[in-house]
Amino acid sequence: MTAPILTHTYANGLVLLAEPMDWLQSAALCFLVPAGCAHEPAGHSGLSALTCEMTLRGAGARDSRQLVLDLDNLGVERHESVSGAHASYGGATLAENLPEALAIFADILRRPHLPAEQLEAGRQVVLQEIQAVEDEPAERVMLELRRRHYPDPWGRSCFGRREAVEAISIDQVRAFHRRWQPNGAILGLAGRIAWEPLLDLVGRLLGDWQPGPGEPVAERDGPQGYAHVPCPSAQTQIGIAYASVPYRHPDYFQAWGAAAALSGGMSARLFTEVREKRGLCYSVAASYHTLRDRGAVFCYAGSGSDRAQETLDVTLGELVRLAAGIEENELDRVKARIKNALIMQQESSSARSASIARDWYHLGCARTLEEIGRRADALSTGSINAYLAEHPPGDFTVVTLGEQALTV
Repeated sequence: MTAPILTHTYANGLVLLAEPMDWLQSAALCFLVPAGCAHEPAGHSGLSALTCEMTLRGAGARDSRQLVLDLDNLGVERHESVSGAHASYGGATLAENLPEALAIFADILRRPHLPAEQLEAGRQVVLQEIQAVEDEPAERVMLELRRRHYPDPWGRSCFGRREAVEAISIDQVRAFHRRWQPNGAILGLAGRIAWEPLLDLVGRLLGDWQPGPGEPVAERDGPQGYAHVPCPSAQTQIGIAYASVPYRHPDYFQAWGAAAALSGGMSARLFTEVREKRGLCYSVAASYHTLRDRGAVFCYAGSGSDRAQETLDVTLGELVRLAAGIEENELDRVKARIKNALIMQQESSSARSASIARDWYHLGCARTLEEIGRRADALSTGSINAYLAEHPPGDFTVVTLGEQALTV
């Protein structure tokens, strides 16, 4: 039996979660701060990404170089990113080094230098990320698909827009960082940890962080429907999305199971019907995605332009056919994938620290691996097919990228 997930909410609103994994020698942390691209002021696309980059250029008593050296000397494998809802900071190290690592990350969150003389270097990092996306047609079509399918600001690109990033000033970065707050922030930890000392340490590092007003995010519906992005290419990129239930919905596992039947291996429906049987495309896949209050299934296919229309037609046909239900052999493969993922998480403190933090954001609680395993075992063709009968794929948002528009 796995240990229970321990929780504590500090007076300033910061939530601390910890899952002891005593069989590991490592410990990992995941900070989620409510400072994602959905929180950017109008006309400042990319401000969250640039602010995240700038927080790593010196913090507390350390300049930029010393910050990197101290994390490296602790052996911290770190990563940071921006999503719609959050700026995310993660790190994994030997359990004995966790207290020192936490102190450094507390400085990054609360006391970054945000040096004006390094703004251009930080800007170039963000612009290069934008360029990398622009050079990948598959990335471009899926970013445009998300922008059209989800309401603004949840459909925004976390990378930002080039012209907006080029205009951001250091004062705007500093003003955005001043809006970072502990109320709504989540710290997830997993691995070889001791709860009581951890509770005290985080309280000393972050307990006096002052809460902010918690400004709500205003939504505006996306355009949806069909759109074509002209691009000189012998290939056509196809993106398709349809609505699903969010992670917090009681039918989430049924929704995930239905999407998993579409993609996730060479025996999955899209790979079999679109690629193997007909040879229509070189790549095809589908994945479930969730925001806090809505979910979606996103599908991608990359095809030669001469077969793009047939690729789109067959892919849409398979999505519509899914409403008729899945079969027992497909369910077996879905369960095998879930169990494999659970086993992999049992061996990774990084995966669990991020997972319990995301759980809390979506659910207000964190699920243990045992609970997830029980819910997966309870899946049946009957429960998934009942879900599909009530929520058949439809009302598709479609985006294509290539020389010629297609017919939907």
